Amino acid sequence: MSSIFTKIIQGEIPAYKVYEDDRFIAFLDIFPLREGHTLVVPKQEIDYLFDQDEHTLSELMPICKKIAKAIESVIDCERVGVAVIGLEVPHAHVHLVPINGVHDIDFAQPKLEFTKDEFTSTASRIKSAI
Repeated sequence: MSSIFTKIIQGEIPAYKVYEDDRFIAFLDIFPLREGHTLVVPKQEIDYLFDQDEHTLSELMPICKKIAKAIESVIDCERVGVAVIGLEVPHAHVHLVPINGVHDIDFAQPKLEFTKDEFTSTASRIKSAI
C-alpha cells in the first residue's frame, strides 16, 4: 500500500510543494510546528532513512541545505532545525523546522493551523527563494 507521501509524489493528493526534481520532493507539513515547516522526501518509497542507498543519502543533505537556506531567508527564525523521526509515515523524510529555540522543534507540542492561502503564500515564498 502506498504511503501518503507516495500519493503526493504521484499527484493523487495535493501538497504545498517548494521543491521537486526527479529523485526528491519537498513540501510544507500540513501539521506544522512552525510556519515554514517543510518535509524533504526521497521519491523512492523506503520506510527507514538509513535503508536508503548511499547515493540517495549523499544527495539528500545538499537538497535539505538548499531548502533550509531558502526557509531562513523568508521566515523569521534563528536557524532551521533538522529532525528525522521516521515513525509517523512509513516513507523516509527529513523535517526542516524554522526555530528560535529548542522548544520550537518539540513534536509533542500542539501543531499550528494555517489557512490554504497562508500555506500557499509560505510555499510560494520558500520556492521563490530556492
